[in-house]
Amino acid sequence: MGFDVGVVPSHPDGWGPPDVPAIPQSLGGGASVPFAPFSRSDKLGRIADWTRNPAGPAAFAAASRDSVFDFTSADDSLVAGAEDSSFRLVDAKPPPRQPRFGPKWRFNQRPQLPQRQDEEVEARRRLAEKERARRDRHFQNNRSHHHPGFRGNQSSSSAKPSVDIQPDWTMREQIPFANFTKLSFSVADQPEDLLLCGAVEFYDRAYDRVNPKAPRRLERFKSRNFFKVTTTDDPVIRRLAEEDKATVFATDAILAALMCTPRSIQSWDIVVQRVGNKLFFDKRDGSQLDLLTVNETAQEQLPENKEDINSAHSLAVEATYINQNFSQQVLHREGEKVTFDEPNPFASEGEEAASVGYRYRRWKLDDEISLVARCEVHAVNADPSGGRQFLTLNALNEFDPKITGVDWRQKLETQRGAVLATELKNNANKLARWTAQALLSGADMMKLGYVSRVHPRDHYNHSVLTVMGYKPRDFAAQINLNTANMWGIVKSIVDICMRFEEGKYVFVKDPAKPQVRIYEVPSDAFENDYVEEPLPEEEQVRPLADVDATAQEMDAAAEAEANGALVANGGEGDKGAEATAA
Repeated sequence: MGFDVGVVPSHPDGWGPPDVPAIPQSLGGGASVPFAPFSRSDKLGRIADWTRNPAGPAAFAAASRDSVFDFTSADDSLVAGAEDSSFRLVDAKPPPRQPRFGPKWRFNQRPQLPQRQDEEVEARRRLAEKERARRDRHFQNNRSHHHPGFRGNQSSSSAKPSVDIQPDWTMREQIPFANFTKLSFSVADQPEDLLLCGAVEFYDRAYDRVNPKAPRRLERFKSRNFFKVTTTDDPVIRRLAEEDKATVFATDAILAALMCTPRSIQSWDIVVQRVGNKLFFDKRDGSQLDLLTVNETAQEQLPENKEDINSAHSLAVEATYINQNFSQQVLHREGEKVTFDEPNPFASEGEEAASVGYRYRRWKLDDEISLVARCEVHAVNADPSGGRQFLTLNALNEFDPKITGVDWRQKLETQRGAVLATELKNNANKLARWTAQALLSGADMMKLGYVSRVHPRDHYNHSVLTVMGYKPRDFAAQINLNTANMWGIVKSIVDICMRFEEGKYVFVKDPAKPQVRIYEVPSDAFENDYVEEPLPEEEQVRPLADVDATAQEMDAAAEAEANGALVANGGEGDKGAEATAA
């Protein structure tokens, strides 16, 4: 059996195959079969076509030597056109852009791992965004004011002065806060103790170990009486004035309010009486000077509705109630007492007074002016050397962590500095006043208690979370409270009042601007026979006798309200309640 090689055509007249090659019948029998590939994607095909002839000499001259490798003939163009007409673009996505500079591998980086998004990072990011939005809102509301911390978005209802300015009052002085910040005066000599009255109990050191995990319930002291007597009603100060012991008389609370004037936001007033060559700094009956402010210097404004438990007035009453009870709870109540030269000048016989010691101290401002102030200490402590240390006791209160942004029960153990920094920002004026009172009284230590509500909606039951101690001078330096500036403010005010004639004047903090005004008022102003529009009843601090007379009714109402709040919120604990006595 043989193999049919087929016909091999010969071309004697030239190179290559003849014009009409003989194709075997097995390959199609003479049908025109193109030699080019059918698909553009196939890379197989002819390498060179030597049978091509240019159309003419010009075309031959223009043709390059590589034209034999070009297969874009007429037949190929028709096939390519047919293929292009049947082609449809499915993916319209643009091709990826290549880097402009350098090779591709230069900018190729390793794929990064996804960042860790844990709860702490997310919480920190949310707090930062909240703080940034709050700063922006605060800047927009206060862009027209230059007083730091001044809240210019208060409505007219909350920006009322603490005392109604009468038409017959004459304004004598108007002092901006900027003038106070530049003052400086140093008292040369140490203060002299003229008299010590009252009795104080020893501090219970067990409260230094109280922590948020093991808090103490805040107790109520209904039987103990707290006295906030003004200067001219103090029998000891009257006796010292008759003995001509000094030329200026005041209390530590009044002096602290004057010393910390540039830090105050809310309106307050102090009555000044010039009698001969003596000055008496007093507070009015029904004044709110003894009420502790809450969030006074915070950026967020508290609700104005007095029925709300988180309003400014309700929180002030609650803070005063907490501060008084805390100052008595952290003591050894059944232990030994330290009695001073004279008993409590305000307590009657058989009446149980709170643990308070009154130190009547005298400072010499210059050769002609000396100042006597009644200062308070709340407890005594035995130091390791066997001596006695005087203490002042005050309490900060937490009412709603959602408003302040810091939860004390979670942060006090690990981030005490952050909690204190937040309080310094929101209650700068209150803390400065406490520090000034501790410096005036000569206390060796000031104790700050952190008291929180058992439930955010229950403002009658509280827990003591922890107690911290500070030396007054160190704490004053920490909060940037300059003692020279404090005494400079007092000295300037005394000098201004000494230039006035004999009479009565009132020192009023402007509710809307960082400044104070001094008005000359009639001699019978703020007395019972003087006709003036009084403050609303809910804004006045009621006398202690009125509170005792209606104690049972207030306790019943408070207990009912507390029980309702605990049932509605699922709270537990003591359902008893007590009305607040400022």
